[in-house]
Amino acid sequence: MRKPLDRIRHALSFEAIGILVATPIGAKLFGLPMMDIGAVAIISATIAMVWNYIFNWIFDHLLVRATGTSLKTTWMRVVHSVLFEGGLLVALIPVIAWYLQIGMVEALILDVSLSLFFLGYTFVFNWIYDRIFPLPEWSEARG
Repeated sequence: MRKPLDRIRHALSFEAIGILVATPIGAKLFGLPMMDIGAVAIISATIAMVWNYIFNWIFDHLLVRATGTSLKTTWMRVVHSVLFEGGLLVALIPVIAWYLQIGMVEALILDVSLSLFFLGYTFVFNWIYDRIFPLPEWSEARG
């Protein structure tokens, strides 16, 4: 299982790369100023980092309890990504509506669109991260 410093490295790198990629794409797609989308991205990233740490800690503990390892199959990575983004979606809609001074429906549309981007990004990022920073127990499991 990952140690606290590894989880922090994971969360910070995930959010930094996500902001750099999502901000220009979001500004272009929604016709909003880059500064507004950037601010929403930074606020969202801050909330997401806290959620990332908590969610991954809980998910890994439940996974180890259920399977005896934190090694994720492809199917488990899909479940992980969907649950993570779903929880984040619920937390961010009111924040986006408040900051951009838009209605909840508009915030939902914007958040769902960004969540779809981040759903794929989460899957790819975590897969690459696990290849760059594998845990010793995984090599033993693949044996």
